[in-house]
Order: sequence, then C-alpha cells, then structure tokens
Amino acid sequence: MQTHPSKSPKLRWLIGLLVLGSMLSACSDQTTTAAVEPKPAAKVTMDAGRKQATTHESANELVVLALGDSLTEGLGVAKDGNYPALLQQALHAEGLTQVTVVNSGLSGETSSGLLARVDWVLKQLQPDLTVLNIGANDAMRGLPLALTTQNIDTIIQRIQNSGSEVVLAGMQIYDNLGQEYVVGFKDLYPQLAEAHDLTLIPFFLEHVAGEAQFNQNDLIHPTQAGYAIIVERNVLPVVKPVIQDLIATRLQAPGPEPKP
Repeated sequence: MQTHPSKSPKLRWLIGLLVLGSMLSACSDQTTTAAVEPKPAAKVTMDAGRKQATTHESANELVVLALGDSLTEGLGVAKDGNYPALLQQALHAEGLTQVTVVNSGLSGETSSGLLARVDWVLKQLQPDLTVLNIGANDAMRGLPLALTTQNIDTIIQRIQNSGSEVVLAGMQIYDNLGQEYVVGFKDLYPQLAEAHDLTLIPFFLEHVAGEAQFNQNDLIHPTQAGYAIIVERNVLPVVKPVIQDLIATRLQAPGPEPKP
C-alpha cells in the first residue's frame, strides 16, 4: 500500500516495515490452501448478510458482494463502520434502497485463499455485483506476481461465470519490496481490468494510505473515518453507476409471459 508522495523516504521505510511486520503477523496462520468455506468470523458475517438479502421479496432487490481480505472485513472497526456497511448506507442515502451489500472479507486472506473459497461464496449469495479487493497479503509475503495475477484472473472468471458483474479494486504497496515488484504489483490491476473489460477503482486506499489520522495504530487498516473517505471518494463514485446500469437493464428486460 503506497504512502503519500509527500512522506519522506525514511518515513516511508519505517511505515513499510510496520506494514510488512503487521501483515505477516496477520497472515501467519493463513495457508494457500484455505478451506472452501470461509473461516467462522467471515461465515457469520455472510450468514447475516444473506439473511438480510433474502428478506426482500421484490424482484428489484440487488445484492452487492464485497469480497476480499481484512480491508474488506473491516478489522478493528465496528460492524457498521467497515466499508461494505458504509457503502450500503451511502447507496440507500442516494435512493438505492433495494441494494444489499454483503461483507465477505476475511483477515489474512491471500489470492490463493480466496480462490479456494470463491465458488462457495458465489453459490451461497448469487450476487448481482461483486467488488473484488484482494492481493495485499500476497505482496506483504512477497509472493510471485505471476501467481497473484493468475489467481485474481481466475477469481474474476469464476465471478463472471456466476453471472455477477465485477468491479476490481486496485492496490499499491510500499517501496520496501523493490521498485520492480512495486510497479508490477500496481500495474496488474489495470491490466486485469482491461483484459476482462472491468470497471476499476484505481487505488482502493487513495486519500487514506499513509495518513495517520485515518488509520489505526498499525498504519494498515483504516479507522471508520478512513473507511468513510474510501467509500465517499473511491468506491461510491465507481460502484453507483454500475448499480444504476444493472437496475436499468432489469427494467428493460421483458417480464414473464402471462399464464394462460
């Protein structure tokens, strides 16, 4: 995750060490062969979201799946202060009350771990739109970019094959991993978005990364105030038009033929 350009090289290095150490600690129990079903914390969140999603009987109800790691789960903030919860609040405030946003973030998740559980998640929720934010933990482990790219590429294909639209959230990392890796990691997101004709959030943590007042003490995970900025400035402007297009497409689709 990239620091603000105004930060000194020394500060970038110190923050990078903090990020690397904290992320590796969070990931220490995560293997690349995660169970197909989410771990208990994520499953509880999904069960609650699925119950909420199924309370609406209107054919216009639309499910948005927020899929990712701790940045999606909202590690360290209240359940109503993570980005999926704030995104739903913002969409409802815009009049899109038929939208339910379900949080399927899992702390420590790598692209390999998400690939192992994505089919189960899609089967359970059958989302209309998926906001995919994954890869930060791969980078903090220094995993090969080719592996991360291949995993995310496959995840995107599986989401699309399920019938869901995809919005891809781009990520960046600190420069302590070497310039070639940093640039390659940053570039893989727009490249995948172009290859699959996806809508892209250029940098999920824009306006928040490296800003102490918007992050928790680990300088990795946003506070609720940080998530509010992410939703307002980065996510909502990208996701809202996609949702509006989905709703418009539904309205234009022919209804069921009347019974004889």
